[in-house]
Amino acid sequence: MRPANPFSTLYRHRDLVVQFTRRELEMRHKGSRLGHLWALLSPMMMLGLYLFVFGLIFGGKFGVLPTENFFDFALALFLGLSLFNFIAEAIAVGPTLIVNQPNFVKKVVFPLEIIPLSSVASSLYYSLLSVLLLLVLAPFSHGGLSWECLALPALIAPLAMMALGIAWALAAVGVFVRDINHVTAFISTAIMYGSAIVYAPSRVPAVVWSVLRFNPLLILIDQARRVVLWHAPIDLGQLTYAYLCSGTVLALGYLVFSLLRPYFAEVI
Repeated sequence: MRPANPFSTLYRHRDLVVQFTRRELEMRHKGSRLGHLWALLSPMMMLGLYLFVFGLIFGGKFGVLPTENFFDFALALFLGLSLFNFIAEAIAVGPTLIVNQPNFVKKVVFPLEIIPLSSVASSLYYSLLSVLLLLVLAPFSHGGLSWECLALPALIAPLAMMALGIAWALAAVGVFVRDINHVTAFISTAIMYGSAIVYAPSRVPAVVWSVLRFNPLLILIDQARRVVLWHAPIDLGQLTYAYLCSGTVLALGYLVFSLLRPYFAEVI
């Protein structure tokens, strides 16, 4: 069976997309006294941990600004974590998205594509809050804030495409392979260390860099740091490559979801 066009399907059910996204946002911190503040507190706690290990103990620097200090390093690290966590969350929750919604699976007419999309949309909301906080702090760094940061949406868009493709694929595979939950944490950590989140790409040995330089997540995070913190223009060649990779992940993710979807009800 030929997969339907996901964009037309999602557009027809756009009201459901909004409704489910709101539900995701409300459920995420239900019963929590701090509520949406955890969207900022959680990444800031991780930032403190990574700063202590990689900044204070290992003396980490990205080495782009000649006057780089601890605060400059903190902002670059925080931006990398904010964008990476968007992908990491898609990997972490993806395998359980459909399994945890058996009632919707048994409703033949319900568009299950919405469930991973609403999860990714809520993750995007929290990532954007973290990025907004960084933009507020950036004027106090040595690099300051300039008009180059307006290019940031062009870098977040392929991240969203990539996250949605991953969520669709893992949501479908997770129905049939429940053990995948036990390896997602390792996969997420491996991707983090392979995406230059806590170190500068220039420090990677040439042999390793010959492989890592094709990592689209590394490219997008490095370009985001350059336009927001270091005021360098976007490399259009690298951006085009990142869009091609993200579009491929999106298409393959939806293809896997569409092919496996008819068998969800039999397994669940």
